Amino acid sequence: MKQKFDVIESTCVPLPIENIDTDQIIPARFLKATTKEEKFFGDNLFRDWRFNPDGTKKDFVLNDPTYSGCILVAGKNFGSGSSREHAAWAIAGYGFRVVVSSFFADIHKNNELNNFVLPVVVSEGFLAELFASIKENPKMKVKVDLPNQTITNEATGKSEKFEINGYKKHCLMNGLDDIDYLLTNKAKTEAYEDSAAKY
Repeated sequence: MKQKFDVIESTCVPLPIENIDTDQIIPARFLKATTKEEKFFGDNLFRDWRFNPDGTKKDFVLNDPTYSGCILVAGKNFGSGSSREHAAWAIAGYGFRVVVSSFFADIHKNNELNNFVLPVVVSEGFLAELFASIKENPKMKVKVDLPNQTITNEATGKSEKFEINGYKKHCLMNGLDDIDYLLTNKAKTEAYEDSAAKY
C-alpha cells in the first residue's frame, strides 16, 4: 500500500512553461531501467533542464531553494509526447504528490494517477493567478482537498472544483493500487464465483 491521500497543504514549485513533454520530464536515455526505482528516476527529473553535461547545475527552478513543496504547478498541456510511464515515476520519485495544470495529456494524466500523483486540472485564469501568487510570495500555500475535490489558493482564498475518476479517487484515498484493490475485494469475488458456479 502507498501513503493515503486526503488533504495536502503545501508550498509550490512553479514551472510556467507550456507543452512540457515526457522527454523533457525524463529524457529517453534513462528509460533503460525497467523497474520503478523511484530515487533513480526522481534524481533525473527534468535532467537536461537541471544540469549541464558535466553535471553542474543550471539556472532552473528545481535548483532554486526559493521554491519547495510537494505541489508542482505547470503550464498548459503537461505530459504530452510519448506515453512513457517513467515520466510519472520521475515526478513521484522526486517527491511531488500533486501536479496542477490547465490541461494534461490523457495518457500521462492516467500514469500519474497510477503512481499516486494527483493531476489537478484548473481553469487557465486560476492557473495564472497561482503563478502570480507564487511569484509574489514563494512561501504561499495551496490546499488540495481530494475528498471534496477542491483546490484553494490560500494567498487569495479562491477555490476551484476539480474532476477525478471515482475509482481512482477511492484508490488514492485508501492507498491502493489496482492489485491492492483486487485483493481487498477477494472475498466478494470468491462469493460471486461460488454463486455463479451454482447456475
